[in-house]
Order: sequence, then structure tokens, then C-alpha cells
Amino acid sequence: SSLSLPSSSSSPSLSPRPHSSSSSPHWALLAAARAATPDGVLRLAHLHLIRELGHGHLARVFLCRLKRSPPASPLFALTVVDLRADDPSRVTHVLAESRVLSSRDHPFVPTLYARLDAGRYACFLMDYCSGGDLHAVLRRRPGGLLPVAAARFYAAEVLLALEYLHALGFVYRDLKPENVLLRGDGHVVLSDFDLALPASVEPAVRRRQVRKLSRRKNRIVPSCFSANGGSGDDGDEVNAKEQFEFVAEPTTANSKDCVGTHEYLAPELVSGSGHGNGVDWWAFGVFLYELVYGRTPFKGHAKDATLKNILAKQVTYPQLDGEADAAQLRDLIGRLLERDPRRRMGSARGAAEIKRHPFFAGVDWALIRCVAPPVVPDKDSAAAGAGDKKAKLGSWNSMGGKKRSSFGRKSNYEERQGVFRKLMSWSQESRSKKAKTNKVKL
Repeated sequence: SSLSLPSSSSSPSLSPRPHSSSSSPHWALLAAARAATPDGVLRLAHLHLIRELGHGHLARVFLCRLKRSPPASPLFALTVVDLRADDPSRVTHVLAESRVLSSRDHPFVPTLYARLDAGRYACFLMDYCSGGDLHAVLRRRPGGLLPVAAARFYAAEVLLALEYLHALGFVYRDLKPENVLLRGDGHVVLSDFDLALPASVEPAVRRRQVRKLSRRKNRIVPSCFSANGGSGDDGDEVNAKEQFEFVAEPTTANSKDCVGTHEYLAPELVSGSGHGNGVDWWAFGVFLYELVYGRTPFKGHAKDATLKNILAKQVTYPQLDGEADAAQLRDLIGRLLERDPRRRMGSARGAAEIKRHPFFAGVDWALIRCVAPPVVPDKDSAAAGAGDKKAKLGSWNSMGGKKRSSFGRKSNYEERQGVFRKLMSWSQESRSKKAKTNKVKL
């Protein structure tokens, strides 16, 4: 009945992880709020709910901040899941989400600051991503698509997030632009882990045979997306017989559950024959296709037609004018959209294999966060507020628009307001009961 900070198995105390520094204002505010309470515990009543950001079948997300904090203080996102008694599967989804959020620490995955179990509601206090989601970005673009260079940037960061989840032993199973959020600085955050499939994984460093490794001439470019990764090495050819790469892929994952968004389902999911880690790499191919071509490759006039297309339709690639990397892009997508999961790129060696593809040549994966994103939401919002007509893609604080749902549930205004009332009334009742109990004990 209290907002409890997540703890690792090694320490029960508040301990921010390396990618969410203890010096961040979010952790500092939470620590100060805890210290100001008599029992050192944060509760729902300490949060001021500002407005709803979005909703789905299982959860609603609210923008909030700590009460009594300055107006310019950092904002949080509060995800609220209604654990209705008539839908036992919700508990399973919440456990899956909690399992992933409490075990990860990665710059492209949201930080879980606290968890609250409030009656029939489970709440997660996480990062607020002021840039909205990538689906909203596409809707604001002409033709609903991105230039290849921008698509490469977002795909590269999503690939790293998937690689991390797979290394932890989780198959994501819900990749789509709606679940790729943008921080204020423009970098991505993967969200919604309630469909994640846990599996065992054995990380290993494997050898890979290479015929020849050639380096281009010295060229200093301050970007990890340069032709030679910005390394500035000389142009001599270097012969190499083998290279080593880190592989951590949950190849033993297996499930027959049909979950996900229909346009992103892999053939083995549609057929019900059983699926594993390969479904994420199929979805990654669909994701990349949609970013560049403005639609998913198998979309039909109805859901049934889409599912039939996934099983049988040949992928077509519209003409990309002025894009030099179109051939490499088509080759990568084609390898990802291989219907046989055993032959699909990534199924055996995961992201390590995909990162080697020529489409990602020149990406310095270790320094990708140093690259300026195609769009910086906070900067563009400030420009729009100042009347700058050149601000990109309009307002970044809106998450409106019709989205594809993994569950297909809608809600109305009254129902959303009911969540506010129920949450706050539960919190008040809980405090009242606790006060009465204390009086009786006295």
C-alpha cells in the first residue's frame, strides 16, 4: 500500500543503477520526499496527477510530479494497471512487466523509480518521455515515412534495446512505433513489456571467420554514423582470419501464445506452430520497413487479409528516390522477413549478426548516444513556443491519434476520470484505516 522503491537482490535500500545516476534530479527528489515523511515511505498521495498521456487495454499512463516540488521540477510517468477480477490474465501481464522493469538498466529502456500496489491497481513510476512516440512522429511526416538516414538512427537504437533484452533472457514480442518513445533529447526508449517472454540464455564470445577487413582512408568525421565510424584510421588493408563477437540470444525460448499486433506478427505466430526469439527479428524488419516506406509490408484491407499476407505475400519495395542505401536496406529487410525462423537473420546470433549488415556500416555502436538525433523534442518545443515556424513536426507533448493496439480496447473520458477518483479514494481510505488501527492499538 505504499510507493516502494525497487531494490536489487544485493541491497534492499534505494540504489540507482549506473544508467540512472543517483545525481539525477528524479532520484534526488524521490530521496528528499522519502526523507520528509515520518516513516520514510512514499505513497500515492505524494504524487500530483496532471493529465492522462495515453491508454491501452491493460493500462493508463498519467503525467505527474511530486507534490510540493517546484513547478520546473522533473516530471514522471505513472502507469496504472487495473487488475480486474474478471480478467486473471492481467496479473500475468503485470508480473511480466514488473519482472522486466525491475531487472534492467539500459539507456534505451525506461527507468523504474517506484512500484505501488494500490488495491486492485498496480502502479509503476517511470521516466516521462516528452517526445511522445515514434508513431506520432510518422503521422506528422509527409507520407508517414522517414528519410533512410533517420530510420537508420532509430533502428540502430531499437536494435541495441532488443539486444539488451535478449541478453537478459526476454523476448519482447511487441515491437511497433507506438511502443518506441522519445526522450526530450531525441533518443529512444522502448516501452510496454507485459508481453515479454522469459527464457534462458547463455552469453558467449564466439569466433567468426572473416576473409578480409579493409579500412578506408583517413577521414575525421565527428559522428558515429560516418563512413568509417569516425575512427580516423589510415587506409591500409588489414587481413584478418577471425573476429570475436559477443552473442547472448535466448534461442531456447518457446511459446504458442498468440500475442502482439497483427501487422507485426511473425508467420510462426500466425500459424500457431510455436515461436521463439525470431519473432522479435521479424518484427524488427517490419518496423524498419514501416519507418522508410510509411506502411507495414503485409497490411491488408482487414485483419484476416493481413494475416494471410504474412503467410504468403511476397514483399514489395516502393521506389526510394535519391536514397543511395536503398539496395542495402532492401537486403536487410528481406533477410529479416524470412518466413523460416531457422534461416531468419538474428535468430541464431541475434543483434550481433544484424549489426554487421552493410546497412549499418559506419555506426559506432559504443558512441551512438553521442549522435545528434534527427529530431530533438525539447529543443523543437522551445522553438515552437517562441514562434519559430521552422520547429520540426509540431508539438511533441501530444500522444493523440489512432494507434494500433495489441489488445484492441478503447476507453472513454468518464472511465479515465474514474481511475483518478478510485486511486485517490483508495489512498485516502487506506490512510484512514491505518489511523483507526493505530488508535485502537493505543
